Amino acid sequence: MTLQTVWFILIGVLFSGFFFLEGFDYGVGILLPFLGRDDAERRVIINTIGPFWDGNEVWIITAGGAIFAAFPHWYATLFSGFYLALFLMLIALILRGVAFEFRSKVSDPRWRSFWDWALFGGSLVPALLWGVAIANLLHGVPIDASMNYTGTFFDLLSVYTLVAGLATVSIFTLHGAIYLSMKTDPEIAERAERIAQRVSWPTVGLVVLLVVLSYFQTDLFSRLGVNPGLTAFGAGIALIAAAVLVRTRRNGWAFIATGLGIVFTVITVFRGLYPRVMVSSLNPDWSLTIFNASSSPYTLRAMTIVAAVFVPVVLIYQGWTYWTFRGRVMKGHELEY
Repeated sequence: MTLQTVWFILIGVLFSGFFFLEGFDYGVGILLPFLGRDDAERRVIINTIGPFWDGNEVWIITAGGAIFAAFPHWYATLFSGFYLALFLMLIALILRGVAFEFRSKVSDPRWRSFWDWALFGGSLVPALLWGVAIANLLHGVPIDASMNYTGTFFDLLSVYTLVAGLATVSIFTLHGAIYLSMKTDPEIAERAERIAQRVSWPTVGLVVLLVVLSYFQTDLFSRLGVNPGLTAFGAGIALIAAAVLVRTRRNGWAFIATGLGIVFTVITVFRGLYPRVMVSSLNPDWSLTIFNASSSPYTLRAMTIVAAVFVPVVLIYQGWTYWTFRGRVMKGHELEY
């Protein structure tokens, strides 16, 4: 196994952790204006992710840094080609972060309502764009022989990529609803549980549609073979299991199931790409791979040593944070967001 393969796998792990954690984070933000009936309830909902949201985003920052250092050509082509989409995502994330900090500064209901909707938009837009971006990585984008993106923003939008975006929004909403059913007081939790029950099967339907479109729009299944393996089947089975489990009110297991569905999906995407990192729709030979997009062996060795030292420390710290704030958040909680 080469160091390029090792870092490709590590980046896949980082994306898996990000979507698992930030998935319910986005879902909570999307549900906020609809689930909270008054300011007190909305504060409870926000407080469930208040101690975690910034830590969850560290995963994608680390993944971006790893791509920049390990595969600089991938980073350059990705960020230049997806520039406008990433700019929109960045604006949404900035609004989202500001909403957490500014919402409680003024007691005016209009002020708080504005930031509640900013938090909604700052969660919905990234959730949608992540699905669009991943679908484009699988479908392929116009990349020339010099590794330059030659298309426009609108080349990233199609029926297939938009269905993928809607699927990620739906999965994250389900993930967030189940999370809230375990983290809030009984009244809000019951409402969150009902929302999870309502969106569970439509989410499965969207994912099935996405799989069918992927068969025709990408080479994912031909590369994985007739038997895509545990991860592809596991993703579908996990989401179906989540839909069944929320109906029987076993929300803890349902949350694990949606999390596994997300993780298995990311692994399947990376398996389908390998050894490519970006597919060229102009000529398959112009695709970026872990070999033609990578840094020098010395850089990869140095990165591996640093990661081996510091990644366990970060994981221990984040695990401690979740353990410390593991209880339900009730009305009257002292945190102010």
